[in-house]
Amino acid sequence: MTRSVCIVSTGNLASNPRLVKEADALQEAGYSVTTVFCDYTETLRPFDDRIAAGARWTARRVARLRSERYTTAAARLSARMLASMGARIPLRVATDAYGGPGGALRREIRTVKADLYIAHYVPALPAAAEAARRHGGLLGFDAEDFHSGEGTDSPADRFQSMLVERIESACLPRCAYMTAASPLIGKAYAAKYGVAPKTVLNVFPMDMAPLGASSGEQAIRPHASGTLRAYWFSQTIGLDRGLQAFVQAIARARAHVTLDIRGSNRWGHGDALLALARDLGVGDRVTLLAMAAPEEMVRLSAPYDLGLSLEMPVTENRRICLTNKIFTYLLAGVPVMMSDTPAQQVLAPDLGVAARLVSLDDPDGIARMLDGLASSPGVLAAAKAAAWELGRTRYNWDVEKRILVDAVDAAFSGGGHGSSPSDREAVR
Repeated sequence: MTRSVCIVSTGNLASNPRLVKEADALQEAGYSVTTVFCDYTETLRPFDDRIAAGARWTARRVARLRSERYTTAAARLSARMLASMGARIPLRVATDAYGGPGGALRREIRTVKADLYIAHYVPALPAAAEAARRHGGLLGFDAEDFHSGEGTDSPADRFQSMLVERIESACLPRCAYMTAASPLIGKAYAAKYGVAPKTVLNVFPMDMAPLGASSGEQAIRPHASGTLRAYWFSQTIGLDRGLQAFVQAIARARAHVTLDIRGSNRWGHGDALLALARDLGVGDRVTLLAMAAPEEMVRLSAPYDLGLSLEMPVTENRRICLTNKIFTYLLAGVPVMMSDTPAQQVLAPDLGVAARLVSLDDPDGIARMLDGLASSPGVLAAAKAAAWELGRTRYNWDVEKRILVDAVDAAFSGGGHGSSPSDREAVR
């Protein structure tokens, strides 16, 4: 009998490529997969439709409830009052107070009978747990981030982290298995809750690679000495992603370095970066590009000489996460410049010459590194070749998905709790 899996997310399909890859892998492995996702961002709806139309699994979209903001406000008031009295906050109150489409998800998921419910993101976790209880299924959780460490030390963020801890402490011990997006995120969850996550990196399928990947041939891209084309992408352009330091480095470098930034400029942060570039005299070298479909990200990265993953250690989560940018660039055959966060420091030795580790506090040092790459075509070519090889042989979903499928298989066979929390202390 085919086992059924329900994957639950509070976000759009297009905003969570990790969920899409998970659904594809489990469907391919013989499970019957249904995804339940939210119509959280209207601009992503066409991308969601495209993904769902091409999927072999069932996709069920959930509309957010109009009453959510009122439910959240009332629950936050109750949660704050209970916390001030030192009382335990009920799980439902904590979930509603956290915010997001938890109520809409609960309504939808209770109609989906499955053998395993896998939650993505915090509000989906209690909804999936409730459905698992109702239908006698197993519970799983994918931690793309260390959610209780996503905030700063502000009172508002500390309150939000308290809600996360209440939800996770109630639900995670019940999970038959758990995955995490970086080794350090897995260690953080293991230390906090005594769970044993398997590391499943944010890598991408080989069929997303540029033409030539299947034959092992890297596309030849002309490079003029003394120039360098850099690239950064995300769903939303932000001012806490290390880009200011890179723009400053562009202005200080002798080489002609350009930067293309792809993502939504809805908050005007892209305009702020353009203004910074103009003030530094390099306004003609920084360009904003429109959002594009998730499945296009690898191909769109391929023409560049350098991909940027300049995470700032503004939160504990940022310190220990490994973003999908890194692995997008590698699959495209593009070397990576990474900031020296703890997680990226751990990864850097495994990437060898395909990576450059920098300090965002040292724009002069970044400029010198850019000059070195731009003036040494042989060094840059070797970095590109190393990135290409890593993307083809190790850091791709065709390799990584086996870890996920094995974890799910083990959960059904009763071995989901048998893994060690330190089974992947380094990324290999």
